[in-house]
Amino acid sequence: MSMAKTLFILNDPPYGTERSFNALRLAGALSKREGESVRVFLMGDAAACAKAGQKVPPGYYNVEVMLRGPARHGAAIGVCGTCMDARGITEGELADGAKRSTLEELTDWQQWAERTLVF
Repeated sequence: MSMAKTLFILNDPPYGTERSFNALRLAGALSKREGESVRVFLMGDAAACAKAGQKVPPGYYNVEVMLRGPARHGAAIGVCGTCMDARGITEGELADGAKRSTLEELTDWQQWAERTLVF
């Protein structure tokens, strides 16, 4: 059986809107399904989704924790390096499972994907 390949591209900040939250909910659910291969690329303000050490009020969702779900199930998590630099985020500050990436890698991932969902 061949794997279904889905690329998620997130643009919105981790908090203030629920777009990245909802994208990660779907990416997490899809990554748990048999026969699904998921990749997540964070660009623009979504680069902050991968910042380690996020502390949120009790009962509030934590996007850093939500990123671990897809990563735990084999999803690659790429963060735009240019977007990281613009926001002062270093590689050492990235959450577990996330890695600095490039537009070239995003281009490769786009060619790999059968479906691309943009949030």
